[in-house]
Amino acid sequence: MKNRDYDLFVIGAGSGGVRAARIAAGFGARVAVAEDRYMGGTCVNVGCVPKKLYVYASEFGKSFKDAANFGWNSQSPHFEWATLRDNKKAEISRLNAIYENLLAGVKADVIKGRARIIDAHTVAVGEQQFVAEKILIATGGWPHIPKFPGSELAISSNEVFDLAQFPKRLAIVGGGYIAVEFAGIFNGLGAQVTQLYRGSLFLRGFDADIRAHAAKEIAKTGVDLRFGANVQSITSRLGGLQVLLTDGVTIEVDAVLYATGRRANLEGLGLDSVNVKISDDGNIEIDDKYCTSEPSIFALGDVTGGIELTPVALAEGMSFARRQFGGLQDAVDYDFIPTAVFCQPNIGTVGLTEDAARARFGKLRVFKSVFKPMKHTLSGRDEQTFMKLIVDSASDRVVGAHMMGPDAGEIMQGIAIALRAGATKAVFDTTIGIHPTAAEELVTMRDVWRED
Repeated sequence: MKNRDYDLFVIGAGSGGVRAARIAAGFGARVAVAEDRYMGGTCVNVGCVPKKLYVYASEFGKSFKDAANFGWNSQSPHFEWATLRDNKKAEISRLNAIYENLLAGVKADVIKGRARIIDAHTVAVGEQQFVAEKILIATGGWPHIPKFPGSELAISSNEVFDLAQFPKRLAIVGGGYIAVEFAGIFNGLGAQVTQLYRGSLFLRGFDADIRAHAAKEIAKTGVDLRFGANVQSITSRLGGLQVLLTDGVTIEVDAVLYATGRRANLEGLGLDSVNVKISDDGNIEIDDKYCTSEPSIFALGDVTGGIELTPVALAEGMSFARRQFGGLQDAVDYDFIPTAVFCQPNIGTVGLTEDAARARFGKLRVFKSVFKPMKHTLSGRDEQTFMKLIVDSASDRVVGAHMMGPDAGEIMQGIAIALRAGATKAVFDTTIGIHPTAAEELVTMRDVWRED
C-alpha cells in the first residue's frame, strides 16, 4: 500500500497485542498501538498479576497459624486491606510504565484512546484517522454480569481489587477459575465467603477427580460452597446487601462478586463497517493464521474465544508477527498447554482429562496419589495433596497430569515439558526423584488405580 501511516495498527495493548507489536517492529514494520484503558491489558491490571499478589497476601493468615507448631510465637497478626490495595496499585503502575517503555524501545507509537475501524485499512482514534496495511484486534475480554433485579449492585473482577472497604461478608457467583480463586483470596484475608454455582460441581472442563478433590479441600478452608444455587435478586439494605437465591433462601452480604464469564471486548470497534464475521457466541472468527474474513484485519487472544490464557495470547502474538512480517511459518501448538488455578491449595494441570483421554485413546492406565504434605505433618493443617497421571495403554505415553496441592503450578510447568516431549510412564518411573519433595511423587507412582 502507498500512503499508509503504518504497516501494522494494533488495537489493544494487552499481552497479545504488545507482543505482536514488538516483534513486528523488530522486523522493521512501522507499528502503532491504540489503548483506551491501561497498558498491559487484563493480565497486568485486573487479572493474573494483581490476583497472584492477593493470593500471596491471603496465605499469610494460615501461615501464621502453621508457624505455632514449628516453634514460632506470632503475636496477634492483623490484616489491613488499604495497605495491600495501595501497594498493589503502586506495583501495577510500575508495570504499566514498563509496557509503555517496551513499545517505545522498538519505536512503536502508542496512541491513547478507543480505536474505531472505519474500513479495511483505516482506524480512527478520536478525531484522528490512520491508514494501515494490516489491522490487528487484540482487545481481549470483558466481565459479563447477566441482567436480573438488582444486578447493578453486583461487582466484577474489574472492581474487586480496588474496593474502598474490605467486604467482611462476600458472595461470589460462578464456578470457573476466577470465582474459585477469589473465594480463596477473600476467605484467606478473613472474609466470610459464600460461593454460589448453579451447576452440581465447579471447575467445569477440569479432570473430574480434581474437581471433586477441590470441592472437598476448599470447603475445609471455610468457604461456604453452595452448588445448584443461583441468584434471583439483590436488594440494598442498611449495612449491606440482601441476596435472594432461586431456592428461596436469602443471605446478607457486604458485596456480591459476579465471576460468571467474560465476553469478547468488541463494543465500539466499528466491526459493522467491515467484513469481519462474529460467531454466535460473540467472538471474532479467525483462520489458523489469525486472519478474519476481512483479509487485512486479524485478531488474536481472548477476543477470538480460544484458550483464554495470557501465555497463549503471547504465543499467538509472536506467531502472528513472525508470519506476517518475518516470513516465518511459526504456528502455535495448542496441545499440552499447562495451566494453574491459584485457589488454596493450588491446582496445576497439563494434557487431557481422564474422560477426554478415554475418548481419544480407549484403554488407559490411571495412577493417583493422595497424601498429607510434609509441612502439615507438623503444622496440623487438615490438607491433602492429590496427584494423577493418565497413561495411554498402547503407547505408554503420559497424556495427562493433574495436581492439587502446594506449588502445583510451579511443579506442573516442568511436567508440561516432559509431556510435550512425549515422555512415557517408563521414563517417569526411571527418573530419580528429588527428596523430600511433593514433586517426587510424580515419578514414584507404581500402583495402577484404574485400568481399562
